[in-house]
Amino acid sequence: MPFAIKPESTVLFTGDSITDAGRRDANFPLGSGYVRMTSDLILAKYPKHNLKILNTGISGHTVRDLSNRWTDDVIRYQPDWVSIMIGINDVHRWFHKVEGQSVSAEEYADLYPRILRRVTKETKAKLVLIEPFYISLETDVDTHRGNILKHLSPYQKTAEKLAKQFKAPYVRFHSMFQEHLKNHPADKFCPEPVHPNPSGHLLMAHEWLRVMGW
Repeated sequence: MPFAIKPESTVLFTGDSITDAGRRDANFPLGSGYVRMTSDLILAKYPKHNLKILNTGISGHTVRDLSNRWTDDVIRYQPDWVSIMIGINDVHRWFHKVEGQSVSAEEYADLYPRILRRVTKETKAKLVLIEPFYISLETDVDTHRGNILKHLSPYQKTAEKLAKQFKAPYVRFHSMFQEHLKNHPADKFCPEPVHPNPSGHLLMAHEWLRVMGW
């Protein structure tokens, strides 16, 4: 498979803190995570591609937050590709019943396709959807981590279903980390199950690029 991203393209990444990765602070404008690493790896292999890479991830955001800022942070850029990773904050806020911020699996399944349809109707962009992840092998649902993993499942199923519906590449970060955890401790990739360290972000960048034919 040839690299899906053509020269001179604009590629926009959006989502929550994992995508943000400090892009609004010291690591402006791409952050220090997988978005920056993806950009650097593309530059290393395709120095003449001259891509425009954008990052509009915001820490703490849910799919509801994305919907509220979709015009300003996605549509107005008229990108050629939109890569979206969202869902783990939705799960956490719902699980902990955070008032005014809780996003159920049902609301997630309702709002997510709405913002995707806006991309297809209001831009010429192609979509890339990313599997929301939680870096843990816990299976006991009586534990916090096991319960989070249990409740994450319907959000993941929605994201995968939408990738098929919108004919978008689906990047399986959760599945990738689950495979790595069979051979390495979680601390190799993250200080806690949500936010990867640089090694974890590098794995993510490599997986995103692999799916895209890099």
